[in-house]
Amino acid sequence: FIIYLRYLIGFAFIFSSIVKTQGLRFTTDNDAENPINSAWHFFETFYQSRIYWRFLTIAQFITGTILSIQRFAKLGAFLFLPIIANIFVITISYDFNGTPIITGLMLFATILLLVWNWDSLKFLFNMKPTNSDQKRLENDTIWMYLGCIFIALTIVAKLILNDERIIYAFLLFPIVGLIELLISLNRKKLYN
Repeated sequence: FIIYLRYLIGFAFIFSSIVKTQGLRFTTDNDAENPINSAWHFFETFYQSRIYWRFLTIAQFITGTILSIQRFAKLGAFLFLPIIANIFVITISYDFNGTPIITGLMLFATILLLVWNWDSLKFLFNMKPTNSDQKRLENDTIWMYLGCIFIALTIVAKLILNDERIIYAFLLFPIVGLIELLISLNRKKLYN
């Protein structure tokens, strides 16, 4: 569950950053004419800022990548927290309809990942980590490679496929992930 949760929220950031890398708006229109306190006007201002737009693009891509590559997932979750907290506050500050539910769930998932890794993050608060972390299934290097494959597939799917067909590419992810889980479990049995 934790491995796939990392992939899920990591890929959300990677996918979002690809849209920004292409120089596209969140919306299809120039929304500068909308009321100043509307979400649409905020998006247009955000898009026109350029520097912040690029900064967030890079931050989302790096953080999503780090989180998706399981070896660095603790750092990814740690970096993910302030970004998703910022996005969540923005979505509750404007009328975003149901978006605060999604961003709230992403924030909750990030907190869950940090709680999951609490033993190894204790050193940040001068507490001793335990050695139980070494025996976890998620520390198998196969998950790191799978994360790299998923990142490449996400980028290729977004750049090549149109929006109607992109869902078919993402349907492959659970199948590939299940195969990798079976391989990892089998490897763990062989080494125990």
